[in-house]
Amino acid sequence: MKIFNKGVLLLATGMIFLQSCKKFDSINTNPNSPSVTTPGLLATNLILNITRSSADKNFLSAAMTSKHIVWGEIAQGEQYNSFGSSSFDGLQVLTNVQKMIDLAPETDKKAYTGLGLFIKAYKLYYLSLSVGDIPYSEALQAEKGIVSPKYDTQKDVMIQVLRDLETASNSLNGAKNFSGDPIFNGNADNWRRVVNSFRLKVLISLSKKENDQDLKIKESFAKILATEPLLRSNNDNLQLVYSDRAGQIYPYNNAVSKFTTYGMISSVLTDTLKKYNDYRLFYYAAPSRFKLESEAKTADSWDAYQGTSPIIDFSDVVKLYNANKYSQYNLRYTGYAPGEPNIRIGYTEQNFIIAEAMIRGWVSGNAKTYYEDGITQSMEFIVKATPDEAKYHSGRKMTPAYIADYLKGTSVAFSANSASQLKQVWMQKYLMYFMQYSYDAYYDYRRTGYPNLPVDPATNTNPDDKTKIPVRYLYPSEEYQYNVENLKAALSRQYSGNDKSNGLMWILQ
Repeated sequence: MKIFNKGVLLLATGMIFLQSCKKFDSINTNPNSPSVTTPGLLATNLILNITRSSADKNFLSAAMTSKHIVWGEIAQGEQYNSFGSSSFDGLQVLTNVQKMIDLAPETDKKAYTGLGLFIKAYKLYYLSLSVGDIPYSEALQAEKGIVSPKYDTQKDVMIQVLRDLETASNSLNGAKNFSGDPIFNGNADNWRRVVNSFRLKVLISLSKKENDQDLKIKESFAKILATEPLLRSNNDNLQLVYSDRAGQIYPYNNAVSKFTTYGMISSVLTDTLKKYNDYRLFYYAAPSRFKLESEAKTADSWDAYQGTSPIIDFSDVVKLYNANKYSQYNLRYTGYAPGEPNIRIGYTEQNFIIAEAMIRGWVSGNAKTYYEDGITQSMEFIVKATPDEAKYHSGRKMTPAYIADYLKGTSVAFSANSASQLKQVWMQKYLMYFMQYSYDAYYDYRRTGYPNLPVDPATNTNPDDKTKIPVRYLYPSEEYQYNVENLKAALSRQYSGNDKSNGLMWILQ
């Protein structure tokens, strides 16, 4: 098991990572002593690890999984529901958390402790979402002789995640600003708001367990909403902002990615945006070349945008691709160097989370206000990140007047029925998640079953059930080599001993 059996990550490994990211973190670097490690350097490493995306196909895998896009190069496993194994390799960076805290002077200890606990909880939370039970209480303790850590139940993982996040928030409360932060310039209050917003996100992901007395989900949500500082606007987002400088260009830009021609916007997305009269279509997608050249459609016409079904046979995808009968990514992603900020925890999503909690009756308040603000903030975020030129929105700019009218639309206006209200919130989250929030669109679909993503048994490569989209990734193959007994115990209590992609983990039961 790679991550848990190799002991504490060598400092040199951390420094190699830092060198690869140096364009983003010129702060905290002493040119006269490049080998000296500071808590600031380690903080930069950790923060970029959870916010930075690579400029390859992996950047788009999440969008294939959520059926936001179709891929025209080769048949992709995520597109046709063959997910494969997860990996624990990404946890190696967490060995730097305690080192960062230990190196911090006493005056900075609170800030670095809060940051470290947040990043640990963030990484392990998402790992658990992907597979189920994971090592948590004994993870990353090779220095103490624990080279084969036990697997904690997913319930215990979530309890510990929430405890660590609460401790992180308390630690950041009143903490001094710290060095090494490429996002908020070390502002501890900003990080505390991010942590508390993430606490709400974890709690809403546990909605199927809302009556579990050990978790106290409703009570915890209400307390955080009433007493803790949260994100106040998109300016508070945990997001990485790109630019036109070398090393800081958006990952799907033509200058840094060789795959920009293969992304085809899914009909799931385009059909919904058209149904809602949603101008985000003109910001997300480019008009089909076939529609422009062969049918004389104009770029501002709804009919110029042609989504590709994510369930058709790949040979048919190729035919559409070769005939230019599809909409690819808007030029703002591929031809505008800064693209848009890449969000991990954001104000728009926070609004939708609070709206859902109010609809569920966890807290009192006006769900309609949060729902509408979520939509407004999603659109305003896009407008702010996009140059006001027709080539980036085809003349369909989302003005305040347009947004106000959109909120009154037939499919968008807030319903009087709670079941319909939930579906409205979930759909708006799905539309907002395009090219954002990594795999959260998939995880939210998995939790809610909405939107109703299409499946065709004839093209579905899910090895266990051709009628379903998988609900989990498999455990890493290294686990079978280095920690097999603990892995077998975890599989036995969760999935009757079978490491299958349709096994229903605790959080989904």
